[in-house]
This record gives sequence, structure tokens and C-alpha cells, in this order.
Amino acid sequence: MKTRNLSLSRIAAAGLLALLAACGKPQTSGDATAFSEERYRANVERLSSDEFEGRGPGTAGEQKTVAHIEQEFRAAGLEPGIGDSFVQSVPAIEIRTAPDPVMPVRGTRGQIELRNGDDYVVWTRRPVPESRVTGAELVFAGYGIVAPEYEWNDYAGLDVRGKIVMVLVNDPGYATQDPSLFTGTAMTYYGRWTYKFEEAVRQGAAGLLVIHETAPAGYPWDVPRNGAGQPQFDLVVADYEAQRLALEGWITHEAATRVLELAGENYAALKEAAARPGFQARPLGLNASVGVRNEVSERTSYNVVGLLRGRASPDEAFVYTAHWDHLGTKPGEGDTVYNGASDNATGVAALIELGRVFAATKPRPRRSVLFVAVTLEESGLLGSQYFAEHLPIPAARIAGGLNMDNLAPIGPARDVVVVGYGASDLDDYLRRAAEQRGRTLAREPTPEKGLYYRSDHFNLAKQGVPMLYPKPGIDLVKGGPDAGRAWLDAYVANHYHTVSDEYDPAWNVSGTLADLALYYDVGRAVANESGWPQWSDESEFRAIRGASRAAGAP
Repeated sequence: MKTRNLSLSRIAAAGLLALLAACGKPQTSGDATAFSEERYRANVERLSSDEFEGRGPGTAGEQKTVAHIEQEFRAAGLEPGIGDSFVQSVPAIEIRTAPDPVMPVRGTRGQIELRNGDDYVVWTRRPVPESRVTGAELVFAGYGIVAPEYEWNDYAGLDVRGKIVMVLVNDPGYATQDPSLFTGTAMTYYGRWTYKFEEAVRQGAAGLLVIHETAPAGYPWDVPRNGAGQPQFDLVVADYEAQRLALEGWITHEAATRVLELAGENYAALKEAAARPGFQARPLGLNASVGVRNEVSERTSYNVVGLLRGRASPDEAFVYTAHWDHLGTKPGEGDTVYNGASDNATGVAALIELGRVFAATKPRPRRSVLFVAVTLEESGLLGSQYFAEHLPIPAARIAGGLNMDNLAPIGPARDVVVVGYGASDLDDYLRRAAEQRGRTLAREPTPEKGLYYRSDHFNLAKQGVPMLYPKPGIDLVKGGPDAGRAWLDAYVANHYHTVSDEYDPAWNVSGTLADLALYYDVGRAVANESGWPQWSDESEFRAIRGASRAAGAP
């Protein structure tokens, strides 16, 4: 796909009429009635239709998605956000992986064979025709964490060079429910599977298998199994052998139990011991062989960026983000499209609506406002990583931002959930907006899932930009907290990252529109002031922000 093919230089008559309508009534405060339910629903339904082929990066579905978002940004009255273009090219590598059907594991007590898909999944992000480990020693390394600030090192005294490491998902705080260990039930970045792969690279391992359990992972086995079946993407890196494992993957806890039994170990006992300070990781006396064959292609995917230029300080900004990509399609018969209606056509439709209402705001905000639809979130937050590393406005001059991902269509709520509650001053902006409507802020109901480290705001946070990640409330006006939790649990169990995540005209989106009014108020307040929201004293991003502001602020 060529960038010039995506640039819609001429607006059709219908688009022009939409632009005129959007610029009609001035908006001076967040009001749910300012957000069009008809427009919002139309964008969710269109983006999640089979026509868009699951919005898979590098497909015809991407071309349609990017063109649609650009057209909607133009019709909303936004300017190009990347120079004179709405699109930002993201150079990437696509790897279609064919794993071995079985992984034999051998030891002095015998041999077992694990089955791909049922017992394990593996892939590599090395852009090579084949990646394989043969007769590699297996090592159990607890949670695979090296965290000096918590006085924790699962690799202490352990040589894993050239070996396959097995580690537990999440972190010891969740396992023990001990608030004094890590951050208790709330997952830290050390609990994220992406961190565990990164640390294994630093330790010189050949491969790493994360042991899956539904509760500490936050999703069932179908999620990593379905994800591994899709093409793997990565940004282009110069020295992939030094920065990527030969093999990455997951193993079910049932299969891990069988492996450990073959080594004469007990899974439950090892898991309990690994969550205590002083645990000693250990070789298992086993070896395994497994590999993948790859089709490697260079790809260019695209972020879509719209800009509302500030009236007084256009070189400063507030940013809204939402990822447009999903899982594409799968082979076979029947329903083969991962439509991704809730995840995340809802967020993109919200991004478009926010752009339309901001463009109609008179007077314009003092600072600029960026609206960023990013690619490759499902492949490891790659699009937002590239955007954060190639910002159109320096990070030191971005006052803050708000991310929208998977806006549950469950009706109005009395509360607003804040993922990473207390991370920054932006909570106070949201609290003030919520209190004006008789609503309250609530902590995320599942802090063990580490959601703050699992969506696109995280890459901007790593650049020091204070980022807010609100989610739909759980305390529903109809049904209370029990109804909200029941919906969330059912969605994760039955629809998250499956082909059944489809748009339903019966959705109650009134709660989403009410939330958008709050999101608008937060962005407008920050964009109209001269102050700078700050991270909390305890935040791991506060020092980064301080250095960024000192170096880059005028």
C-alpha cells in the first residue's frame, strides 16, 4: 500500500456536508448530547464489518481502515497531523510462522510429546526462514524477573545461555496477595509477558515459555493460541539476534505440570516457592527440541493522525489514542473474521467523535489536540511505540493524553474506572468532570491483569507523557456492580479475541457517550491551561518526565 493512495485529497459532497454539520453548533463544555449516537454506531458497525476483514495490518482490510479513518478525520474538520499527511508510515516485519506439530521433552525418567496449539504455542520475531533449538536444556526460573528495586532476581546464579526457560505469568505480588510484595494484587510491568521475553534476551536464553493460567494472565488459553496463529509483526531492528529470542511462546499450566513431573518436580510446590523471596531457580534435567519455519515479508503499516491546531500554543498538545488494528481472519469454514467490534472499533469511533466535537469547539483550545489511531497494538503495541519514538510534537511539549481501548457497550454507570489509578494528576481532571455529573472514580476491578502496561498509552508514558487510561464503569445504573462484573467476565471468557466480538444493534451505547463527555472535558481542560500535569511521586515515569521537560521545554 502506498501512502499517496491513502491521502484523500478531494472530499466528496457527502463528506463536505458532514464537515459543515460538524462545525455548526459551538461546543463549550462536555455534553453527551454533543456526541452523535448515530455517527458513533455507524463507525463501529462499519469498521467491524466483514468488509474490513478484521482490520489485519498489511491486508486489504488495513487499506480500507486507514482510508476510512482519514476520511472521517477530514470530515470532522481536523488537519493532517504528520506534516501534510494524515498517515505515518510504520516500517515493520511480518512473519508467518509454521511451528513444529510436536515438541518432544526428554529426561532420565522418559519422554513426553507436547502438541502445538493444545499444549504450547511458539513463534519467533527473528526475520529468518527457520528458527530452531535442538536438545536445549530446560530451566525453571520462577517469574523470570530481575527487579533491583524489589530486591528480586530470579536469574541469580543461573546460566541460561542457549537454554529454554519456563517462567510463571504475572508477578509474586499477585501470587501471594501480599501488599508488601511488589504492588500486591496489582500487576507490575515485571508481570507482563512482554517483559519476560525482554529479560530472557538480556540473560542470553535461546527461548522462553510463559506458563499460562487464566486468572493471573487475565484471559483464557484461546487468547495466546489465537494470537500465535496470526502473522507476527515487529519493528525493524538492526541486530535481531541480540534483541530477539530464537523462540518465544506460551505453555499451558497442565502441560507445564507434565513437564515438571518428568523432572521429578511438583508444579504447585514450585509455584508456591517461586513467589517467596530467596527462591532459587533451577535446571530441570530435561531437554527439548522445537522450531518454526517462517515466511518473512517487509511491511509498512500506518498510524492515522489528525490535528486540531491550538489557537495560542500550537507547539504544545494533548493527545487522544486508540488502536485501529485487530486480528484479521483465520483459515477454515464458517465465521473466519475477527471483527473486533468492541476491541477496538469502539475506541476508534470514539476518537472520531472526539475529533468532530473538538473541531466544533469555539474558541479553539489554547493548545493543540492530537487524535491518533495506531496500528499493530495486537502485535505488541508496535504502532504506538513507533509514534512515541517519532512524535510530531516533542514529548516534553505534550501536556498529557488519554487512551481509549475496548469501550464496553453496557449502558450508563455511576462510576468511571481508572486503570492505573493514582498514577498522575490527570485523575484529578477526570474526577472533577465526573463529580459535575454525579459520578465517581473507581479503581480497576482486575488490577492483576496489568492493563496499564497492555495498551497504547504505555509507550507515551515511557516517554514521560502523563497518560490517563479510563474504562467504562462497573457500577451500572441498571444492575449495579454485579451486572457490570458479570458482563465483563462473560466478554473476556466468550468474546475477547474471538470471532464472536461483533457489533450488535442492541448494544446500549448511552454509557459510552456519557464517558466521551468526560474524556472531552479532561482534554479541553488540559489543552486550555498553561500548567503541566505531573506523575505521582511513586510513578516510575516521574523521573523520565522531569528529565524530558528539563531538556526539551522552551
